[in-house]
Amino acid sequence: MTADNTMRSLLAASAVAVLAACGGGDKASDAPAPTQAASTRPANDAEAVRFLQQATFGATPADIARVKEVGYENWINEQFGLTRNSHLEFLTRQVPLPIPPNTQNSSAPLYYSFWRQALSSSDQLRQRTAFTLSQIIVTSAAEAQLANDADDAHGLAAYLDILSEHAFGNYRDILQSVSTHPTMGVYLTSLGNRGDNGRTPDENYAREVMQLFTIGLFELNMDGTQKLVNGQPVETYDMDDIRNLAKVFTGWSWGNQGTPDPSNTRFGGGNADPMRRVIPMQFYPQYHSPDAKTFLSANIPAGTSGVESMRIALDTLFAHPNTAPFIAKQYIQRMVTSNPSPGYVQTVAQAFATGRFTSPNTNRTFGAGSRGDLRAVVAATLLHPEARSAAATADSGKLREPILRLSAMLRAFEATSQTGNWRIGDTDATMFQTPMKAPTVFNFFRPGYVPPNTTIASKPGLVAPEFQIAHEVSVATYANTMQNWVPNGLGTVPAGSGLTGNDVRPQYTAARALAGNADQLADHLNLMLTANALDPATRNSIRDAIATIPATANNAAANRVNLGVFMTMMTPEFLVQK
Repeated sequence: MTADNTMRSLLAASAVAVLAACGGGDKASDAPAPTQAASTRPANDAEAVRFLQQATFGATPADIARVKEVGYENWINEQFGLTRNSHLEFLTRQVPLPIPPNTQNSSAPLYYSFWRQALSSSDQLRQRTAFTLSQIIVTSAAEAQLANDADDAHGLAAYLDILSEHAFGNYRDILQSVSTHPTMGVYLTSLGNRGDNGRTPDENYAREVMQLFTIGLFELNMDGTQKLVNGQPVETYDMDDIRNLAKVFTGWSWGNQGTPDPSNTRFGGGNADPMRRVIPMQFYPQYHSPDAKTFLSANIPAGTSGVESMRIALDTLFAHPNTAPFIAKQYIQRMVTSNPSPGYVQTVAQAFATGRFTSPNTNRTFGAGSRGDLRAVVAATLLHPEARSAAATADSGKLREPILRLSAMLRAFEATSQTGNWRIGDTDATMFQTPMKAPTVFNFFRPGYVPPNTTIASKPGLVAPEFQIAHEVSVATYANTMQNWVPNGLGTVPAGSGLTGNDVRPQYTAARALAGNADQLADHLNLMLTANALDPATRNSIRDAIATIPATANNAAANRVNLGVFMTMMTPEFLVQK
């Protein structure tokens, strides 16, 4: 088989994998979920890569060696202790605040900062967890009101810093910080929300903080399954709850540095503080609804201050029995598998509820024992036997979203940036996904999405969220894009910098050292990109295609590596993370 024919075959297989079934099987697996403790450390390189696929933006040779040396639990603890990098600091080095009037807005530095940290920062677990949070508690540069002003990108960077700062903190603190952040205020229209003089407040944030950030639409058991009454799901809230909660989020608008200045002018956007996009909103008592507020289990008396009202409201949502399983399941879906077992969800939900997770491997405890401790949640997500089991079933795993496909390739082959700024900009046209640019508050894809007319749809209860942005055009575009990016890298270099080519380039040092032996190269690519998941026949087809390029030909090493990497990235085993 020639390289061209093999490539066409793999592209066809890739399309089938993406457009037909996430798990790669036509029959639901009857295998029980793993219940036994997994090993405390990977038995081989492939197990280390699989763990790193879940916990980071992609495995590097150094990461593999470290996980093998210290084990899963020690690696997680090491990551908990690493220093956080700031997106806002990066942006202000590029474009200092305050930004002069009439300065052209660009979200590009925000994207550069995301990729800089995703690809080069050592605190990989924090970065991957912050990315998870950004897909649950969404703000987006796709919103026109966050793409007009020159400092909008700084506001989004400050928002992403909140998620990064609290990634190993407490979920209650995240709720407080996002509820008072001006970027969220603009995105979900709570900034400038008024309840004075009998006005009907904007209900947008009240609805979404319940539906998406805390309790969800229907009452849940601790294992994430829906509670049923007479065979029907039970709604968690109704319109009265939304209307009353909306009154809580009135009277908040632009902040200012130093002493609060609750003037009418500043509330409406006048007399703007030059840092208003990156500092918390402030409370304006004159615009807060003085009414009594009753929602869910909370009763807030008339005349209660807006600050106290928000505290009561967020405490109520945080303590709701739904919040633990609702958030826990999404952590698992974003990091490990689209369809976790109820037992898996219950374990992570219990870690959220108690603030503790005890490893089944060593009885080591993660978390300080306060509800919402995210160290416990992250550890439970990654150390559960269902995550660590090497025995994948037909329905386990998740479709790898485009951002994670690209990051896995670039980290596997130790990409570098010519500028040091990792200038990867908007990737909507090439990957149908750009970080911090989700098209709606529901993220790039809904956690309960089921692709119609697929094997998945024929199996009740199965979901495949990432398939919502997988279609004929995105599959073909992915193949065409990778055919360019694999050999050439991506990202622009500044005009007049004297630099040539693309900014971000995979190095392929280890791969090219093996290029003279097609078997060894195929095995290396299989390990780094799929954790040795390739079907033997597919692996052999890639090897054979590599071997069609004579080892003595000009640029043989580079061409063999480019072909092998591209073909491996087209396989179902790479596209579906098991």
